[in-house]
Amino acid sequence: MKKSLVFLLMGLLAFGFSNSEVSGQGTRSIGFSYFLNDFTTAERIRTTSLNTVVNNKSFAEMGEMNAGVAVNYFKSMGPKLNMGAYLGFSGVRYPMRGRNITNRGLLVEFTATLNKMMTTEDYYVQPYLTLGVGGHKFGPHYGVFIPAGLGLKLNIFSEANLFITSNYRVPVTNETASYHFQHMIGIAAPLGKKK
Repeated sequence: MKKSLVFLLMGLLAFGFSNSEVSGQGTRSIGFSYFLNDFTTAERIRTTSLNTVVNNKSFAEMGEMNAGVAVNYFKSMGPKLNMGAYLGFSGVRYPMRGRNITNRGLLVEFTATLNKMMTTEDYYVQPYLTLGVGGHKFGPHYGVFIPAGLGLKLNIFSEANLFITSNYRVPVTNETASYHFQHMIGIAAPLGKKK
């Protein structure tokens, strides 16, 4: 089931890439971001419940999360749709089922997403939904996951964008990927002139 969902998502992304020139939008942006991977809250929710975590206010503290940086790329595919891709790097002790990982290592991840905006770029504030597919490498291990979440894009005088995204990452490869949240904040600027 999960593998079918990954292939469906990859097909949707490929369809989006192939149709992006037809829409006539094609605005591209590149940016940099800072993110936090939160394995702790996801584990607490999975071992108890979301209701318990919320009622007990047992969300992970920032010190329990793993920080990282990423390079982000966005391409507009229509007035309310864009494609996002990013390459991220973080130092983590990645939890894997059935493995005792004791040392921190470099987590390299690549993610491609479709972002469905709730408003057009005519507005300074654009909330959006995001869904995609991603992969990572941690030491000798490779994993695949599906990120789904929410975001907010702030247009700064049509010259740059501040974006904030929070997503839940569902593992496709259960042996080498873990459920977790990722919270990201970054800034992006258009490449070339706006079309």
